[in-house]
Amino acid sequence: MKKVTIADVAQHAGVSKSTVSQYLNQRYDYMGEQTKARIEETINVLGYRPNILARSLKQKSTTTIGVIVANILHVFSTQVIRAIEDVCNEKDFHVIICNADNQPEKEKKYIEMLRAKQVDGIIAFPTGGNIALYQDLVRENYPIVFIDRLIEGIETNTVLLDNEKAAFIAVETLVKNGYSKIALLSPPFEHAITPRMERLNGYKNALQEYQIPLNEEYIVSGKTSEMQSLIGKLIYLKDPPKAILATNDHVLMELLTYVKKNQIRIPEEIGVIGIDEVSFADIYSPSLTTIAQPSFEMGAKAANLLFERIQKKEIINQAKIYRFEPKLIVRESC
Repeated sequence: MKKVTIADVAQHAGVSKSTVSQYLNQRYDYMGEQTKARIEETINVLGYRPNILARSLKQKSTTTIGVIVANILHVFSTQVIRAIEDVCNEKDFHVIICNADNQPEKEKKYIEMLRAKQVDGIIAFPTGGNIALYQDLVRENYPIVFIDRLIEGIETNTVLLDNEKAAFIAVETLVKNGYSKIALLSPPFEHAITPRMERLNGYKNALQEYQIPLNEEYIVSGKTSEMQSLIGKLIYLKDPPKAILATNDHVLMELLTYVKKNQIRIPEEIGVIGIDEVSFADIYSPSLTTIAQPSFEMGAKAANLLFERIQKKEIINQAKIYRFEPKLIVRESC
């Protein structure tokens, strides 16, 4: 079956090929309503489908960006992706989502795949394991924006939370509510994962500010598979904590699971506060006090920064770090 071309549409509609091209690119400034209606009707009658590959070669743009997320199961990640997709939809861009699972090997494959597909830019939650590869992209002036994590040695615009302030506010809230024995629960501490290290620093700074001695036994980190056992050891210390700061949504879920399973009362027996607002926070009983990230604003900022780089196509003289303010949401858990 013969493929329908722009020339066929133009001939059938009685207009020039350039007019059809302007219609397809939504440039209607000097186009009458009757002409637009006639072209639209012709396209529907003939079943014309634009050649996306040919258009991308001509425009030197695939109108597509890639997003490499560290772990798509985090609430923060999904909300950021949604915001990025909203911005891209407004600009008629497509989004390819890649989940690296915090594995540098997967991240490397996704970077190479996205480059092979000639996406116009990449937003990444970097693992920290592909520094040389990202440095090459920066040297090539390839549009790239980091979100949630800083990687030493790579100069590119980065969007993230003021993580130290988030943890400081959490501890401060607990202290003001009468708690002094405060534990921190976290995924494994890795220097490449900025939020974990910065939230640990914020926790320590707050303890120092309020003259509370640091108890190393109260700092607990581990994989999700280990978390129930680690929480049990924490709860049954000789001098156990009276409140726990969960540093992300997954850790909070593990803590709530343990508390429910062992019939520990919140906040009577243990105070709980979490960083990352979760959808069930206000309907959980008791409702959960959290430190929220403005994830939609952060995702939109990352997308807009990337589009600025795509459009300007110029080397940035100095990469900037954009920090967003955490927000305390007071409820009943501490």
